[in-house]
Amino acid sequence: MRVVAVIQARMGSTRLPGKVLADLGGTSVLGWVSRAARAAGSLDATILATSTATADDPLVAAAEQLAMPVVRGPMDDVLTRYLVALAENPCDAVVRLTADCPLLDPALIDLVVDTWRSDPSWDYLATTLHRTLPRGLDVELVRSDVLQSMDAVARGHHRQHVTSLLYSEPQGRRLLGLSVSPAADDLRVTLDTAADLDLLRELVRLTGNRLVGWQDVVATLRADPELAARNAEVVPKPLEAG
Repeated sequence: MRVVAVIQARMGSTRLPGKVLADLGGTSVLGWVSRAARAAGSLDATILATSTATADDPLVAAAEQLAMPVVRGPMDDVLTRYLVALAENPCDAVVRLTADCPLLDPALIDLVVDTWRSDPSWDYLATTLHRTLPRGLDVELVRSDVLQSMDAVARGHHRQHVTSLLYSEPQGRRLLGLSVSPAADDLRVTLDTAADLDLLRELVRLTGNRLVGWQDVVATLRADPELAARNAEVVPKPLEAG
């Protein structure tokens, strides 16, 4: 069962433009995501999916430096970008990763992929169906034929969020959520704002500027409530906002 990770990225961001190439401990945020994907032994390939806009040319250059293949597609139709990636890189399932999650845990990626490989009849597996991990450690897997079938029915913001139609309208689907205990979904290690970047830079410094497991991320933030509070007021945008 061939599984390919697709990292979606763009330079435009209403709250923090260019965030995915921001420096984090001497490595770009995109570099962190690429490193985590490559450290996951369950993936057969990792691809960057960005837009055809000239503003995203720097991402193509960054991917070349990371020796990561690139596909390009419409700015506001991320689902189409994934379908292009799938057409150029045939596989049985696609792992969706976003380039604003630099602290992805390779072990979580492997857990999701290996769980699916043990029973490939699942349409969709994710750590987000019942969120218990910090926001920013999200891993989703969708079977390739399911992803392709969505092209005919996904509209509006569902084409931007790629998988949102699956869990918004789950009837007839086989969905599996993976959760951890104790829950740590009150924490935030994704990158949307300057406050997020401030927290991530300090967190990376405290954890030795290296890939660490989600347990270490949670333990470090629990041990330093003032650090965890730096971005606690940041509110995720609703799905409908794109």
